[in-house]
Formats: sequence, structure tokens, C-alpha cells
Amino acid sequence: MYDLLGDLSIIEASSFVASPTAGLYCAQMGAEVIRVDHKEGGLDYDRYLLTSEGRSLAWENLNRAKKSVALDLRSGEGRELLVELSARTGNLITNLPEKSFLSHEAVAARRPDLVSVRIMGWHDGRQAMDFTVNAASGYPLMCGPEEWDTDTAPPVNQVLPAWDFITGAYCAFALLAALRHRERTGEGSEVRVPLGDVAIGTLANSGAMAEMLYRGGNRERLGNAIWGAFGRDFRSRDGVRFMVAALTEKQWTGLVRAFAAEDRIAALEQDLGVRFADGDRPRFEHRHALFALFQGAAEARDWNDLAAAMAAQGCTFERYRTAHEAANDPVLVGDNPLFAETRDNPSGFAYPAPRSFANIPERAAAAPKPAPFLGQHTEEILAERLGLSSTAIGKLVDRDIARCSDKDRNYA
Repeated sequence: MYDLLGDLSIIEASSFVASPTAGLYCAQMGAEVIRVDHKEGGLDYDRYLLTSEGRSLAWENLNRAKKSVALDLRSGEGRELLVELSARTGNLITNLPEKSFLSHEAVAARRPDLVSVRIMGWHDGRQAMDFTVNAASGYPLMCGPEEWDTDTAPPVNQVLPAWDFITGAYCAFALLAALRHRERTGEGSEVRVPLGDVAIGTLANSGAMAEMLYRGGNRERLGNAIWGAFGRDFRSRDGVRFMVAALTEKQWTGLVRAFAAEDRIAALEQDLGVRFADGDRPRFEHRHALFALFQGAAEARDWNDLAAAMAAQGCTFERYRTAHEAANDPVLVGDNPLFAETRDNPSGFAYPAPRSFANIPERAAAAPKPAPFLGQHTEEILAERLGLSSTAIGKLVDRDIARCSDKDRNYA
């Protein structure tokens, strides 16, 4: 946590992953992010997996460091309160449809310099989710064992909703860019970021789209190999699987030395008439011969021996872990200054939580803040932002237009 955005307040009306991620990244840099949900929780409030107390760990972690307001967003009065909060604050992140009550036009009518960032599905208005845009991108048909036929074998979906997280990060950037423009010109901006465009645009930015057009066909599946360079998973004598990558001459030379493979590599180079230190191309084009050579060397040594040798040579490598192993790893988590133990989570479950991914050496990073209870800040925000009296807020609560903290919610 850093206080770089301490003078910035944002209204977030969102659900699921991409939109809450944008708000989370801003909150981790010190912005006051006020998430406004329907009084019973948004569509993601009970997102699996739930603790025995009925709290969503996904919701809890995507909403750290935010404030929570709970309103009846199915009522005209509750919607009016959200529109007015957005106008008073002037900065909005949402994935509600543009044609909804929270359209940019509706809020900008009260706040002409409004900056809104709206996450969409596809650019033409069709709905989309991470896993559906991923299907359209082509990436799942690049994944899978090398022996699978490119055109007839099934797709391999990724477990991580990567497009959601990339979109969230891009939206945080787009928001700050629009705010910078407002500082210079006084003009507001409506920024729309289609999830599908992030996926297909990333395909283009990576060069893969141009590659497919140039080659006039699809890329072959490579299993766990790295496209266009040397890298793959191997298995040691004692059964440990690990990944290595060698994209530079230094990485390649170090790997050859760590595996004590100098003589075998020299012999293979002579047979093939190539020099593998010359770059990615010879290593990739002759990857099968190299993979067999390195796997043979790995099978002759235990993991600890290999790991020590690769570390001594400055190789780029890592052993495979399960997610449970990663969560308990002292290097990745326990001794990593990114994390700090959190005990005041709404779930009541204590566990490590990350600070901002960025670190600023000359600034001390504060501990990660907890997620709010749903509606925890309803009274505070309605009073401070809309100037409502305690009597007026009490009447809203009595009529169930607004709700306060669900800390004592009964999940039985």
C-alpha cells in the first residue's frame, strides 16, 4: 500500500473480476475507492469458494482497501443515490451496461467533467466473459500436447481469468490517463474498454496475429515448450518436474554448464552444422534433439543437485508447485515483503495478503488493508458526500433503501 493517490476518490459500481481489479489497483496506491453494491450484494458477492461462515474469499481479496456502500439498486431512489454519488465524486469505474441508469450521459448531465471508465463485453455491445473471449482469441487451440492435431484436437482453456485481470489493469491505467487529460484541459472523458478488444488486441500486440496472417495458417501446438525459443519442462531423477528457459546467450551457456552437457552439445552442433549460442532460431528449430539431450542429463541427477548447479550458473528455472504448495512456500510468500499476514478479514480467516505489486524503495509500504463488510461505509459516505443528516440516513435504512454493515449477517 502506498499513498500516491491519496487525493483521488473513485466510485466503483461493478462485479466479478475485471472492474473490481481496476478499483483494487487504485486502492492499493492510496485512492479512496467506494464500491457501491445492491443492498444484498452484487452478482459476485457469493462467488465460490465460500468459507464455512459463508464469506467469499474471491470477493474479499478483490475488494481490499475499498469502502462499501449498500443501496437498493433495483429502486429508483437507490439508483438516484448512486448517480448523485458518482456525479459528486466525478470519477467512476463500472461494468454496468452503457444503456443503464448509470450511463455516462446520465451522470455527466450533473458533472460535465466526469471521467468514467466502463468495461464492456465486445465493442459491438455483445456480452462476453473472460473464458468466452479467450475461446475467440485462438490461444486455447495453441495449447495442448504437441502430438495433438492443430485443427481437430480439443481446445485447452486456461484456469486463470487472465483477460479479466489484464483488462482491470488497463482500466486503471486508462482512468489515470483520462484524469491527467482533465487536469490539463478541464474536459471529462468517457472511456469504454471492451474485454474482447483487450484479448484480440493483445493477440495483435504480441505479433501473433501478424504471424498467422504471414504464415497463412495456424501455429502448431508445442506442449510445454516455449514458442520460438528454448524452454520446456524436464524431470529429475527423483521425480521433480521443473521449467527452464534460455532466451539469451548467457542463459544458454549457463544451462549447458549446469547440466554438464558441453561435450554432448558440441557433438550435436557438429552433427547438425549449427551453433546453438547464436540465438533462439537454431535452438528452437532443433528443440526436439535438445529436449532429449537435456532430459537425459536431468534423469541422471537429483533435483537438489541440479537446482544448485543451475543457481550457481545464473540459469532461469523454477520447479513446478501446486497452488497449495505455492501458498505455503517461504520464498514465494512467507519471506516475500509483498505479503503481510491479515487477521481482520470479513471472513474471519487469517492469511497472507499482497501489498501493491509495485514497490518504491525509498517509501515504506503499508500493510494490506482488509476488504470491507458489505455496507460498512454506507452512513459515512452518504453523510460526507451527499450531506445527508443522520435522520435522513436513518429513514433510508428504515425503508431498506440503504443498508449498513452486514458483519452480523446470518448465513444459516
